[in-house]
Amino acid sequence: MFAAAATLLATQAVDDPAVAAELSPGIAQLYTSVSIYPPSAKSMTVCYGFVCRRREPLDFTSADRGALTRILAAGRSSAAAERRAVQKAVVWFDRRMGPVLGTDKRVARADFRAGDDSHNFDCWDTTRNVTSLLLVLQDWGLFKYHTVGNPHYRGNTLALQTPHNTAVLVERATHAEWVVDMWPRGYAQLPDVMLLDRWIKEN
Repeated sequence: MFAAAATLLATQAVDDPAVAAELSPGIAQLYTSVSIYPPSAKSMTVCYGFVCRRREPLDFTSADRGALTRILAAGRSSAAAERRAVQKAVVWFDRRMGPVLGTDKRVARADFRAGDDSHNFDCWDTTRNVTSLLLVLQDWGLFKYHTVGNPHYRGNTLALQTPHNTAVLVERATHAEWVVDMWPRGYAQLPDVMLLDRWIKEN
């Protein structure tokens, strides 16, 4: 599987060298582990059904790009404003894909216990999807105060902490890491955005 994934990444590098060249090993692993292409400036693979067992392409239209550009433009005044704009961009993504995938029926904190994988994201799906969306926004030059960071994991069994992972933004000026986590929230709700240190301690 990993050999096939490496071939996919190599092909993607030819098709979109700017995006592929910027992927850190931590981010690249999100895609190689399930044998999907990383995002390009034109499209991304949307994962759902838990651990990307189901997937659907999102080909960005000019209307999509215009909508996301307007959303991010509202966050140009400060880093905090940009993070609020990112939250709204994630909601836009949720609304854009919900009727296509059936994830407009999704619930917060879905995992195998939800018994409805076809309409839900687990935290691996949301980490991949949000990271992909952030990479696209970054490639479009819409971030002024942040860059896309490596996804992060938590899971302290001694503290009865459920294993979980999330997408991350890094603030340019301070190098602070901010999680962008849509998994704990239901359909079309604002994702959690908080400092990584705080997120790591939550259950």
